[in-house]
Amino acid sequence: MGNMAPDQLSLPLTLLLFGGGSLVIALVGSRLTRIADRLADHTGLGEAVFGAVLLGAVTSLPGSVASITTALAGRADLAVGNAVGGIAAQTAFLVVADVVYRRANLEHAAASVTNMINGALLCALLSLPVLAATGPEISLWGVHPASLIILLLYALGLRLASQTQQAPGWAPVRTALTLEDEPSEAPASSADVGWCLWGAFLLAAATVAVAGWLVGVSGIALVRHTGLSETLVGSLFTAVATSLPELVTTVAAVRQGALTLAVGGIIGGNTFDALFLVAADVAYREGSIYHAISAQPLFIISLTILLTAILLMGLIRRERRGVANIGFESAAVLVFYLAGMATLVAW
Repeated sequence: MGNMAPDQLSLPLTLLLFGGGSLVIALVGSRLTRIADRLADHTGLGEAVFGAVLLGAVTSLPGSVASITTALAGRADLAVGNAVGGIAAQTAFLVVADVVYRRANLEHAAASVTNMINGALLCALLSLPVLAATGPEISLWGVHPASLIILLLYALGLRLASQTQQAPGWAPVRTALTLEDEPSEAPASSADVGWCLWGAFLLAAATVAVAGWLVGVSGIALVRHTGLSETLVGSLFTAVATSLPELVTTVAAVRQGALTLAVGGIIGGNTFDALFLVAADVAYREGSIYHAISAQPLFIISLTILLTAILLMGLIRRERRGVANIGFESAAVLVFYLAGMATLVAW
C-alpha cells in the first residue's frame, strides 16, 4: 500500500484512479437499484423504508470510505466537504429525476410521510455540526459530544420513521398522479433466492467501498497537484464522484416506476451520509474535526440545510406541475445549488 500514499501519486495516476473509481461506482450503482427493488419485494418491506435504510446506506459507502480516508490523513475540510457536499449533490440529483419523470412533478407522485420525516431528521442532524463548530471546544478522546448525539438522533429518527409508516397520523391525499409501492413480483418462497439477492447486494457494496477508497486517496492527491481548496475538491469532485450511485439508482428507479424508492433512496441516503461526520470525527486524530474545519465547510452545511428545507416544502405542497413540468422545489434547489458551488469556486 506504500505506493498508494497520496503524496506519492503522480498527476496522471491520480486522475486515472479518480476516474476509474468514479466509473466503477457509477456502473455498480446501476446494478444496486435492480437488486434493491427486488429485495424490497422479497422481504416485504415498503420501498420508502428500504430506500432509507438499506439502499441509502449501501450506496453511501463510497462517500463514507472517502471521508474516513481523508480524515485519517488529517484533511478536515476535505473530509467534511466530501460528506456534506455529497448530501447537497444528491439533493440536486432529485432535479434530474424530476426531469426524467414526465408524467408529473416527482415530489407530487412520490407522496410519502416517511420521506418527510427523514427530511426533517436530516435538517436536525446537520444543525449539530454547526452548533459544535461554533460552540465551545469540547471533546472526549478527540471526539465531540455532538457526534454521539448525531448517532442517537439518527437511531431515534429511524424508529420514528418506521412507526410513522406503520401507523401514520395522517396520509397524503391520493390523486390520479400518485403512485404507491406495488411489488413488481410476489415475494419468493425459496430461501435460496433471498440468499442470492443478499449475496449480490453485499458484493456490490464491497465493490463500491473499495472504489470509494480510491476516490478518497486520489482526492487528497488532487488537492496537492491542483492547489484547489480541500472544501472545493471535497464538495464538488469527490462528493459528486462518490454520490454517483445515488444518481444512477434514482434515475433507474424512476424509469422503473419505483418513485417512492427513488425519493426515499436520496433522502434516506442523505440522512445516512450525516453519519460520515461522526466517522470523520472519530478518524480525525488531531482533536474534534468540528473545531478544525474552516468557514467553507460550514457554508456547505448551511447550503445543504437550505436545500433540504426547500425539498421538504415541495414534498408537503405537492405541486402537480410547474415550469418545465418540474415543481418549484426542484427549480429552487437547482438554482441554490449552482449558486452555492459557484460561490465556493470564487471563494
